Amino acid sequence: MKPLGTTSDHFMKVHKMAKAAGADVVAAADVGALSQEDWAEMVTRCRACTWEQGCVRFLAQGGKEGPVDVPVDCVNRDQLNALAALKSGET
Repeated sequence: MKPLGTTSDHFMKVHKMAKAAGADVVAAADVGALSQEDWAEMVTRCRACTWEQGCVRFLAQGGKEGPVDVPVDCVNRDQLNALAALKSGET
């Protein structure tokens, strides 16, 4: 079992991954599509994730135009993709 990472570091990783995916977590929260409990669960999943170094490398690439596909190894991939689809009106 992997020790949990720090909450603040993983909060930022989830936020950055959401931004890279084109998801607007603030807007999703405003319309009720993302509860505080959902957000906290996403951060907690990230804290326990074993793909941390891959995530760091992925996020460090940055600078890409437009939304990118969330890597399959991201534990929050499905939820981030759903939030990105909500923003783009695909849901």
